[in-house]
Amino acid sequence: MTQKDITFVADFLTEHFNEAPELYNRKGKYFNVERVGQYLKDEDDDLVSPPNTEGNQWFNFLKDSTHLKESPLLFPYYPEKSLHFVKRQMEGIIDQCLQKPADVIGKSVHQAICMSLYKISQSEDSTPQLFKLPFLWNDKTSNLHYVLFTMLENSISKIYILRRHTDTSRFVTNGILAVEFGNFLNNSINESSDSRCYSCLDAHFYDEETVTVVLKESVQQEGKERILAQLPLS
Repeated sequence: MTQKDITFVADFLTEHFNEAPELYNRKGKYFNVERVGQYLKDEDDDLVSPPNTEGNQWFNFLKDSTHLKESPLLFPYYPEKSLHFVKRQMEGIIDQCLQKPADVIGKSVHQAICMSLYKISQSEDSTPQLFKLPFLWNDKTSNLHYVLFTMLENSISKIYILRRHTDTSRFVTNGILAVEFGNFLNNSINESSDSRCYSCLDAHFYDEETVTVVLKESVQQEGKERILAQLPLS
C-alpha cells in the first residue's frame, strides 16, 4: 500500500467512526455509519447522518418559488429517510394514481366474441402451452383489427389469422382462417410430402397488405433451412 492509500483509509475511519455521544440513546452502534450504506437499509428509522442540503440549487429554487413550494405535482422530499422508505412512498402514490384509470378502463372493456380454439382433458395436471406467437395489427385504413398466432401440437405448420372490425357491431366475412405452409416449397410433385415440411417460427405484419413469416424446415437434421417469406394478405 502506498502512503496515499493509508492516509485515505485513516481519513475515512476518522470521519465516519468517531464516537458520537449524541447518539448514545439511539438504537444501534455509537458511531456514524458509512454515508452510502445508510441509504440502502430497508428501515423506517431516520438516517444517522442525514445529508446537508445547504446550498443545494434545487432546494433553494423551490424555497424561493411560491407556486412550486405547495405544488401537489412535486414528490415530497424526505431528507431524514433511506431510499427504501422513499421507494415505498413512491410506489404507494403511483398505485393510487393508476387505480382510477384501471377501474375506468376495466369497466369499459367487454367481450365482443368468444371462439373455441382447442379443448384439453380436464384430468391433466398442467395445461400445455398450445397458443403461441400472438401479434396484433390495426389497419386504420379499413378499420380492421388482425391477430396472428400459431397453435402447437398437430397444427405447427399453420398460421392463423383472426380478423375483426374495430366497430364490434359490424361483421366481417372470414373472421378466422388458417394458412398451411407444409410442403408448398417442394420443387416437384414427386418429392415426398414429409421431405420438405416447414413450420412457422415467427410472423408479423409488414404493412396493411403483406405478412412476413420466418419458416423452419421440420426435418430432424443438421443445417435446417430457414426461409424469410412475404405473403400477400389477400
